[in-house]
Amino acid sequence: MADTYRPRGLYFEEFTDALEVVSMGRTIAEADIVNFAGLSGDFNTIHTDAEFSKATPFGERIAHGLLVLSVATGLATQLGFMEGTVIAFIGLEWKFKGAVKIGDTVHLTAKVKQTKAMKAMGGGFVVFDVRVLNQRNEVVQQGEWTVLAKSKG
Repeated sequence: MADTYRPRGLYFEEFTDALEVVSMGRTIAEADIVNFAGLSGDFNTIHTDAEFSKATPFGERIAHGLLVLSVATGLATQLGFMEGTVIAFIGLEWKFKGAVKIGDTVHLTAKVKQTKAMKAMGGGFVVFDVRVLNQRNEVVQQGEWTVLAKSKG
């Protein structure tokens, strides 16, 4: 008899208002910025030109906002609560609150804000209040993520 596969993630019914997760940290390296610029095609000088960036209010290069958002999704995935049970990432509302510089370490907090059963879709929507914080616990990005999670049944 084959073993029954049990995803590591939580099913729709297991996402309660009490659920809050905190990720480990991830330091943003120069290589991350260079690689993201190459992947995305976004070679904006605030990210790629050290001399130009010295004259900006930041005083140095900063990470792409979408790079940090992408890192945040990876940090959430590493926690495992969505692994094998999230059917789709439905949407997000997002604010970029502060710069992330080379050498900054970011982590994520995500708290269930709302759930809505969608039986016809095999589960339901889960809305998370998400924050990305730097090593000084300053919020650098925040917003809501909505996912479609599988039902147990």
